[in-house]
Amino acid sequence: MSVINTQVQPFKAQAFKNGKFIEVTEQTLKGKWSVFIFMPAAFTFNCPTEVEDAADNYAEFQKLQTEVYIVTTDSHFAHKVWHETSPAVGKAKFPLVGDSTHALTKAFDVYIPEEGRALRGTFLINPDGMIKTAEVHSNEIARDVKETLRKLKAAQYTAAHPGEVCPAKWNEGAATLTPSLDLVGKI
Repeated sequence: MSVINTQVQPFKAQAFKNGKFIEVTEQTLKGKWSVFIFMPAAFTFNCPTEVEDAADNYAEFQKLQTEVYIVTTDSHFAHKVWHETSPAVGKAKFPLVGDSTHALTKAFDVYIPEEGRALRGTFLINPDGMIKTAEVHSNEIARDVKETLRKLKAAQYTAAHPGEVCPAKWNEGAATLTPSLDLVGKI
């Protein structure tokens, strides 16, 4: 069953953010857009490149009133050390969420039981806690956060403009479509 348009399940996790440990719950997500970026583990090869990509684009997420959450199956303690020892991860100003119980990775259906790790999954969550996009793929392929930003802008646009849809390759400012019988067979 797809997680699209489902409510984020109740959870409680510890995260490392800006030199402090914080608690993150489903209630933390309410009232603003959120991006969950699941990664297999701290101290790996591709993961720091993705954290750095998110960090380099964090100002854009903030302009869109969106919080970024990096989630691995490690503890928040491991994330503290990862942040302090990796120059790429050290750029992160957003929460590095520890999911050592695997509750989040299981809830978002990205858990690999035989490895105790997560697949690379990216989820956009609206201010009401509803999952609006889901992208999950194999761990050897890192993501480009610019595509996540594009999808976020599309999700925010359609939330603000009910009845409109964003066509393929839509970017902010481009034309949208209003589904109707008149369009059938004409596109």
